[in-house]
Amino acid sequence: MTEPWMSADGIAAHLGVTKETVYVWIADKGMPAHKVGRLWKFQASEVDEWIRSGGTAQTPVDKPEVGDV
Repeated sequence: MTEPWMSADGIAAHLGVTKETVYVWIADKGMPAHKVGRLWKFQASEVDEWIRSGGTAQTPVDKPEVGDV
């Protein structure tokens, strides 16, 4: 049996975040999502793996490398 596709509302509820957060993560952090027409669809297993691998981690901005200072 294949895994069902989830909507933005469904994946937001699955993760306990808002739908707006989901859209920000798609745009800014590369959250795994598939565009079907004008809708975003998600596989919970892909998103869960992305979360576990640190996909939502905040990336430092302009952090100097050792020796650059």
